[in-house]
Amino acid sequence: MPFAYSSHFWYTPRMSLSVGIVGLPNVGKSTLFNALTNKGVLIANYPFATIDPSVGIVEVPDPRLKVLAEISQTQKIIPAIIEFVDIAGLVRGASSGEGLGNAFLANIRETDMIAEIVRIFDDEDIHHVHGRIDPLDDIEVINLELILADQEVIGKRLANVERDMKRGIKSETEYAALRKVAEALQTGKLANTAELTEEEKLFIRQLNLLSWKPILYVCNKRAGAFNLDEQNDERWQAFTAFVEAQGAQYVVIDAGVEHDLKDLHEDDKLEFRREYGAQDSGIDSMIRACYNLLGLESYLTTGEKETRAWTFKRGSTAPVAAAAIHSDFEKKFIRAQVVSYPDLVQAGSLTAAKENGKLRTEGKDYIVKDGDVIEFLIGQ
Repeated sequence: MPFAYSSHFWYTPRMSLSVGIVGLPNVGKSTLFNALTNKGVLIANYPFATIDPSVGIVEVPDPRLKVLAEISQTQKIIPAIIEFVDIAGLVRGASSGEGLGNAFLANIRETDMIAEIVRIFDDEDIHHVHGRIDPLDDIEVINLELILADQEVIGKRLANVERDMKRGIKSETEYAALRKVAEALQTGKLANTAELTEEEKLFIRQLNLLSWKPILYVCNKRAGAFNLDEQNDERWQAFTAFVEAQGAQYVVIDAGVEHDLKDLHEDDKLEFRREYGAQDSGIDSMIRACYNLLGLESYLTTGEKETRAWTFKRGSTAPVAAAAIHSDFEKKFIRAQVVSYPDLVQAGSLTAAKENGKLRTEGKDYIVKDGDVIEFLIGQ
């Protein structure tokens, strides 16, 4: 006898949700982390104010949940979450042991993607480690350290593969992948820019390279300061040209404003943002951008007890996505009842959606879409 998803029977398996906040000293990393998580960490105007990485769990903003909760008269709303790790400030030479060196790189290696924080405001009262504000220069320093660390890993693996090939152990595909990545790194490019086949990527993923991870560039501005983006400064133009050439993404955020507003009610935040001239929450934009770069989406469940967002990998079939609720749901999957979020909202209820022919039955091959409202039916 099949049964549907129950809010009393769930378990969320490990998924790629960890974002390392990385940057040079005094760029606003800890201030941003505080704003993200409301968790107090040591903030100081000197290098290495953060030594051990702090970890915070952050809700993924999703206004759809509140709408569904009103439709279902839900008692509780549970959003998707993402983990942020505040990692100590990097200095030039980290890959060879400068600053916190290997500890810094090891902390990054434990994360699934990188958020590189760069300053885009001039302020004489806040010292920059290089004495000048230039976001592209900051990025080049950080990325070079990632590249140098990856070159060491690739070099060791290449030596092992070449030795195996001399012994007659076939490793042509892995060797080709390593050579392509090595060439990219040698020209100062990130590992994730190397053009690899899907089979070659499988070998590279196993190495957990730093510059293979997705990177989001986070530009920290400051209200009332000389902000490079507002002035369309040549340093800003150089930065945006770099991002465009890399096919990368960036967000602009005022970490100081977001930190000041972190304890306020949402309605009060809107009023204060108007005063600051920051209408949108850069925090929300950053969280959503990280979620997207990790290849993550959310499907939704709703009922009287709870309305909830469940995280799944983009492109997952229904059984694989169902495993977010409980690992048993994948192997015991029978079918899924699915309605899109817009169709459900337009109908006004699940019953009306069904009557309008918008609630459909999907099988094992169905590719779940972001915003699908789903009820899974599984076997005993």
